[in-house]
Amino acid sequence: MTDTSADIKVETTGVALSGGASVRDYIALLKPRVMSLVVFSGFAGLIVAPGYLHPLLAAVAVLCIAVSAGAAGAINMWYDRDIDAIMERTKSRPLPKGRISPEEALSFGVTLTLFSTMLMGLAVNWTAAILLASANAFYVFIYTMWLKRSTPHNIVIGGAAGAFPPMIGWAAVTGSVDLQSIVLFLIIFMWTPPHFWALALFREGDYAKAGVPMLPVVAGTESTKRQMLLYTLVLVPITLLPSFLGTAGPLYGAAAVLLGLRFIYLSVQVLRDDGVRYAKRMFGFSIMYLFALFGLMMLDRAPGLLSLFGLTGAAG
Repeated sequence: MTDTSADIKVETTGVALSGGASVRDYIALLKPRVMSLVVFSGFAGLIVAPGYLHPLLAAVAVLCIAVSAGAAGAINMWYDRDIDAIMERTKSRPLPKGRISPEEALSFGVTLTLFSTMLMGLAVNWTAAILLASANAFYVFIYTMWLKRSTPHNIVIGGAAGAFPPMIGWAAVTGSVDLQSIVLFLIIFMWTPPHFWALALFREGDYAKAGVPMLPVVAGTESTKRQMLLYTLVLVPITLLPSFLGTAGPLYGAAAVLLGLRFIYLSVQVLRDDGVRYAKRMFGFSIMYLFALFGLMMLDRAPGLLSLFGLTGAAG
């Protein structure tokens, strides 16, 4: 694929920028759907953390988390543009379609990475900034450039990148990494494999065609399903720890039990299913599951929300 704009039929959407790209194309580079979960979990970490952070600084911290996540997504698209052009799920992205050049995508991602890290450090604190930079570097160098194309355990190890946001939000308030924030990290870390393997089960042909060694492609569907159930069984008890550690209360704990039982049920059904119907259901539920967990955690810590904005005493 050539990068010469004269050889490309540009598909314009939204407001066109110089070179044929549109605002929508640059937004697509940021992977907004992925970013939404990153921002939500980062905001949750900020809300449930004990202490006070000025509302403006809290907004800056969330902005930095969002921009850094988008920057990592842009660099990921730059590096993966060859396999993105092959897979049905990704072939309409701006780079495979030629609407943005690789050089533009890389520059965009690197600039946003530096901006978000420096802003977090200067405006909030350097602990949060270091965690932010670490998450970005892990996603780009460890997952995208190394693990994704070399091992079926790419999601297991690479999932750490997506698990950083609640720790970053926590550190933005406290300036530290505590056991409670590590538990928030572990929830997303253990959730990632069953979530992505559910997707991989009904997108197996796509990954095989692109040469990405996702677990169903390398080890087969039955092994993948067993691994999904194993990770789910480990995940659910971890999701209960915030109640025991005081990060959340009984409302969250009760809901986490019920949601966890549903997640386990779907994982068992995936194992028993000869097709991909339950894999699709589990994938859809897994997204709602994580949003619900962190949403309930914040709801259970509503007094902490008031404390964050200086409207009452510090959260206990």
